[in-house]
Amino acid sequence: MKLIDASNLIMGRLASHAAKELLKGEKVIIINAEKCIISGSRESIFEKYAHRVERSSVINPRRFGPKYPRRPDGILRRAVRGMLPWRTTTGKRAYRNLRVYIGEPEEIKGMELEKMSLPDAGAEKLKIPRYVRLGDVSRHLGARW
Repeated sequence: MKLIDASNLIMGRLASHAAKELLKGEKVIIINAEKCIISGSRESIFEKYAHRVERSSVINPRRFGPKYPRRPDGILRRAVRGMLPWRTTTGKRAYRNLRVYIGEPEEIKGMELEKMSLPDAGAEKLKIPRYVRLGDVSRHLGARW
């Protein structure tokens, strides 16, 4: 089992690393999902995620779907799912081995886990001037955790 701390990591790069590990057959646990970073301007990110949540069918506006999560753990899980071959049995099996948590849960503290470091996913080395934390995005969408 691999443990990834999402604090100050770029969400897309983190999701691609997690997807690669999942496809190898590893179990991946991601903690501190709310501290993950999305690069870009604050307004454009908020607008993009608000549009995803409010999306409905043009033909039938009352149709309830597709569903898009509002909480940071659900948004990060959905990002990893987008990098897996979701419609195949391999992708679904890999997706079941993913756990994403807000903060650091008590059940993980006693476990022996291999910590993964992602040097190319950190925002400090890349010196990103504009970014938003995933927790801020989900608060803007109306999530409470």
